[in-house]
Amino acid sequence: MTNSEFWQLLDASKAAAAGSQTIQADFLSEQLAALEPEQIIEFERRLRENLREADDYSIMAALKILDGYVMDDSYLYFRCWLIGQGQAVFQNALRDADSLAQVVQEAYQEFENLLYVATEAYGRRTGRREEDDTFPRSVAAEQGLDYDLGSETKGQDWREEQLPKLLPRLWKKFGGN
Repeated sequence: MTNSEFWQLLDASKAAAAGSQTIQADFLSEQLAALEPEQIIEFERRLRENLREADDYSIMAALKILDGYVMDDSYLYFRCWLIGQGQAVFQNALRDADSLAQVVQEAYQEFENLLYVATEAYGRRTGRREEDDTFPRSVAAEQGLDYDLGSETKGQDWREEQLPKLLPRLWKKFGGN
């Protein structure tokens, strides 16, 4: 699966979902289950690469403004949400996290289920129910693509009092919840 194919699948899932993350995750899982196991693993690799690419202080600052706090899990699930919005939103946010002010309608944004679509699809495709070291998450982690460890946050760190100037549109819209 190429990077272009990854984003085409994400964009199609977003369009098919009509705003429902459950539908989006189910759509992704169904589409992936129709592919060869190697392609499902490659989807997981691309997902993890993009999660690591989005590990940026400006993305973290956006989450802080939206949720009022940042924890490891909330930061990961927020980056999943960002990927789930599709390629254009993702790339715009990496260039300018304040662009999320045009996208986000309510403060709390997460998409934890995105982390499980490849595993579910792989199980459906292979008929396996017990996850082992051949499953996408294990293969990707073995290749050094762990989204929890080994990723270094990019960009410039910030202090809370800097947020109104760092991301003014998000700050104005959400008032620093």
